[in-house]
Amino acid sequence: MEKIIIIIGASSDHFGAYAENCDGIFGGGNTVAEAKENALEGLRLFVESRDKKDLPAILQGEYEIEYKYDVQSFLNYYNRIFTNVALERITGVNQKLLHHYATGLKKPRERQRKRIETALHSFGKELLTVNL
Repeated sequence: MEKIIIIIGASSDHFGAYAENCDGIFGGGNTVAEAKENALEGLRLFVESRDKKDLPAILQGEYEIEYKYDVQSFLNYYNRIFTNVALERITGVNQKLLHHYATGLKKPRERQRKRIETALHSFGKELLTVNL
């Protein structure tokens, strides 16, 4: 199964989304949710408006969507689920710095970005072992 990778990024006044590995798929909105929804609608329209033989190879069969976020977009999108207190506990990054990342005042260096990503993946793996 193919994987369409949609990049979600923040600008100074909105969020944008585009397919990293399939030209012609774009979206935008005032929130991450709107940008994602708009990109998926763009993908739907892109596929419906072309003959199957004219579609890029990645869209001719089954595919799934994967989202890649910049840190600011991730923190904004998941702020209803993860408070800065919770993220500090999970990642070890202090709340003030997380707030700066979420507002765009600061951008994390690659090492810090990887630290946050690794901690979130570890947390996700831990959750997958929970049974209720």
